[in-house]
Amino acid sequence: MRSLSIITLCLLAVVSAGAQAPAQVAGAGWVTLLDGTTLKGWNTTGNANWKVADGAIEASSGTGMLVTPTTYANFELIVEVWVDAPANSGVFLRCSDPTTINQNNAYEVNIYDNRPDQTYATGAIVEVASASMPMKAGGKWNTFEIRAEGNHLTVVMNGTKTVDVRNDKYARGPIALQYGAGVVKFRSVKIRTL
Repeated sequence: MRSLSIITLCLLAVVSAGAQAPAQVAGAGWVTLLDGTTLKGWNTTGNANWKVADGAIEASSGTGMLVTPTTYANFELIVEVWVDAPANSGVFLRCSDPTTINQNNAYEVNIYDNRPDQTYATGAIVEVASASMPMKAGGKWNTFEIRAEGNHLTVVMNGTKTVDVRNDKYARGPIALQYGAGVVKFRSVKIRTL
C-alpha cells in the first residue's frame, strides 16, 4: 500500500510539472541580449564609460552607444532601464550605420525627461512620433516594450502605450543603447524576432 502511495505521488509530481510547461513555452523565442552582468556580445561607439555595476550595465560620462553585432528587421524588444533626472539616453532601432548612430539614420525611442523640445521627450520616437502622453523615467526602473513589424512601430512604457505609428524610413539594422548624459543603467534587454 505504501509503495502505491509513493508511485501515486510521483505520478502527480510528473503531471504537475507538465502542467507548468506552458508557462515556459510562453517565453519561447526570447533571446537575452543583455543581462546586467557583462558587456560581451555588444560593440561600442564613442567614449562612454560603460561598466558592470550592481547587476546592471551603466555609464556616467562620455558619450556613446552599445550596439548589437546582429541586424534585426521585425521584432519585439523588452528593455529595462534606470536613469537619473538629467539623463539623456535612448534605444535605437534598425540603425542604418552602426558606427555613427543618430536620430537621422535610425529610429530613436527617446529616454530624455528634460529634453528642451518636449515634442520628442521620453517615450517618443524622435522625428517620427510624439509620445501620446507625457512620460518621465528619472529615478526609477522602467520597462520599454518595443515592437517593430514592417512599417508598424509601437512603444509601451511601464504599461502605457506611448507610440503607435506607421513609418517606412528604416527596414533593418542593429539595435543600440545610448549614453548621452547623466547616469544611465540597463539591466535587461531581450528580443524575439517576428
